[in-house]
Amino acid sequence: MKVLLILMVVGVGFFGGFKYFEKTQTNRSNNTVFEEVTSTFPSVRMKGYLPNIELRNQFNESVKFYDDLIKDKVVLINFIYTNCGGICVPTTSRLARVQEELGDKLGKDIYFYSITLDPEFDTPERLRRYADVFSAQPGWLFLTGEYDDIERLRRKLGVYDLDPIVDADKTQHAGILVYGNEPQGTWVAIPSLISPKDILKAISKVM
Repeated sequence: MKVLLILMVVGVGFFGGFKYFEKTQTNRSNNTVFEEVTSTFPSVRMKGYLPNIELRNQFNESVKFYDDLIKDKVVLINFIYTNCGGICVPTTSRLARVQEELGDKLGKDIYFYSITLDPEFDTPERLRRYADVFSAQPGWLFLTGEYDDIERLRRKLGVYDLDPIVDADKTQHAGILVYGNEPQGTWVAIPSLISPKDILKAISKVM
């Protein structure tokens, strides 16, 4: 199966801020192989493009998305919801294994942000319990907020389906990890169900 992932960053100060990745995934005895094709563009910053929305983390602390979570950081972002019966658990399990490999680099050299698609259900307390299941360490935040704000952010990050019917069904939400180095202006999207080893290899390129 060939999957084409495009993350386009276009906005105030972001014209030309575009990262293109083509992934060829082949399943062989539960192993996933993927090929990356990249294009290089001038360094861009996310300020003015990403909405600086207010979110709450699993500790019920208020944070601003750009100012507190993105600015001057290397980050990995994905979208989940706690009662998801699909890809959320295997994706989060993979990130937990990547977390183990990163050790004390998590929370220092890179930060993980898992944002709920179901903010009405996923309170900070529910997110804390979910995070505890996967032994989330400092540097990995689980975030909730206003539904409209999260939807706006999801679209700005390019994590949506072009078919509006599919996109409106959170049970079919995109299995994508978006990661980037904000100071360098490097932003990339990869499939969330590749191996933890391949996720670690990919994010190491921007750290």
